[in-house]
Amino acid sequence: MKRTLKEHLVISLKGIAMGAADVVPGVSGGTIAFITGIYEELIDTLKNLGGSALKPLFKLDIKGFWEAANLNFLIALLAGIGLSVLSLSRGILYLLEFHSQLLWAFFFGLIVGSAVIVLKKIKRFHVGLLISGIFGIAIAYLITSLTPTETPTALWFIFLSGAIAICAMILPGISGSFILLLMGKYQYILGSIKEMKVEVILTFLFGCVGGLLGFSHVLSWLLKKYHDITVALLAGFMIGSLNKVWPWKITIETYTDSHGNLKPLVQENVLPHIFLNETGKDPQLIFAILLAAFGLVLVYAIEHFSNSQIQQPAAKA
Repeated sequence: MKRTLKEHLVISLKGIAMGAADVVPGVSGGTIAFITGIYEELIDTLKNLGGSALKPLFKLDIKGFWEAANLNFLIALLAGIGLSVLSLSRGILYLLEFHSQLLWAFFFGLIVGSAVIVLKKIKRFHVGLLISGIFGIAIAYLITSLTPTETPTALWFIFLSGAIAICAMILPGISGSFILLLMGKYQYILGSIKEMKVEVILTFLFGCVGGLLGFSHVLSWLLKKYHDITVALLAGFMIGSLNKVWPWKITIETYTDSHGNLKPLVQENVLPHIFLNETGKDPQLIFAILLAAFGLVLVYAIEHFSNSQIQQPAAKA
């Protein structure tokens, strides 16, 4: 698919949004890819990269490989994701520590809007779709209810963490960052990025590449053979993940991490007034509602913008 420079810049902007989402535990970059209209192209590109796209390379046909692998699209997207992760990781950590209710509220609205938009992709409703959606909700709710744990910092485990987390990152609704949190590697990876620990970063990236190339084949097949059931499952993942991004939580149990810092181990979602009574902290209800509404509106704005970008080339043709 031939694109103009402007269209590639738009893809990079979508990558920046995906990267920002992936940094936050509880929000999936796959959700952003879905609502911006690039999800299926991304999955197919990743699948071809580990299969049919390699055939021209064996014949030393670099141009043919470049086109078959859709590298213009992939490079533009990855550049946006990389820029976002490197530039926003410090800011996201700050917001999570000092303004967590407002950040979670924004992403709560974002995910609700995303789930509605994803459900609109279904062409024909039937009972099987309802079962698939409920199954997705149950799986995501279960995953987001699990407790983080301390794990090794050996390179083999960093590789494994990357492979597993990246599979979640390309699934709308299941956050790769939260999977890293469960595996006890979220802050370790972000800290390695901030401190530029090249060995850890490269090992994690190799794990991500391995996971992507394998899992993309499964997703591509599901979307082609069972599109509506797969979409209903993905929407269920999004709805179930709302358990993680509920803004008001009280800590039931804590643990001390490897750096001697006290961290929440088990948290319970509560209503704003209970949060105030239990913690003595301002629930910031009005601002939280406004930010949730902003997240909801932003999703529809992104979808409208993406649809207009898709329709413009078609109109020109």
